[in-house]
Amino acid sequence: MSNKPVYINPEGASQAQGQYTHVAKVDSGSLYFIAGQLSVAEDGSVAGTNDFAAQFHQVFKNLKAVIDGLGITHDHIIKFNTILVHEQYIDLFKKLRSEYFPTIFDGDFPPNTLTVVKRLVKEEFLLEVEAFAVANK
Repeated sequence: MSNKPVYINPEGASQAQGQYTHVAKVDSGSLYFIAGQLSVAEDGSVAGTNDFAAQFHQVFKNLKAVIDGLGITHDHIIKFNTILVHEQYIDLFKKLRSEYFPTIFDGDFPPNTLTVVKRLVKEEFLLEVEAFAVANK
């Protein structure tokens, strides 16, 4: 029913600096380009203002709602793009990801690109996570 990606760290590649692999390979299937998820609560307000950990968990809760709505799972994600607004959040992001990712992925983790920018669409947002997924749907 679904085509899950194969994650690869090619021989000779540098060691991954967190919970990701260098490559995701897919043979076929429908591609899903999932918009960047922000820390938006169900009522539309910013969740976790000035609290990076709370925003991290809200962002991934929102991402889960999207993939659940598509009828797929985290195992169908082939890549993340993560955007932070302050470089001082990098270590905390990596810590939270190292705790959370083993609960949603079985084994290896998708490739991830981490970028730091001046701000997001609203100043209260501290991170945004965009995902790409594949499935035979």
